[in-house]
Amino acid sequence: MAGSRGNTLTFTVTHAQRDGGGVRLRLAGELDLNTAPQLAATIDHLLSDGQVQLLVDLADLTFCDSTGIAAFVRGDNACAAVGGWLRLTGATGRVARVLRMTGLADVFRYDPTADPASHAYR
Repeated sequence: MAGSRGNTLTFTVTHAQRDGGGVRLRLAGELDLNTAPQLAATIDHLLSDGQVQLLVDLADLTFCDSTGIAAFVRGDNACAAVGGWLRLTGATGRVARVLRMTGLADVFRYDPTADPASHAYR
């Protein structure tokens, strides 16, 4: 894979209200040193708007480095500090492997088979 990181994919984070409360964030592309601040800013903005239940859909995330993992941890801590939560769903491939290897799959109650639109995340 040497050299493949030179062509960085675009990173996007979008969000929408979920039925039953909370917000669903959808991440796409590569979450790394250059893009993690975008995720952190989105989480901060949502928290400042009173959104404290965040479901982060990783189905379209193709890469996540330690900076991305730190952004999830920071977001989870910020949500917990105001009585909320951050949960992850939809990761596949390398991203799912990183979550399992770091133990964060358990911390974030990660369930790769849960429907992000369901009310299972409360």
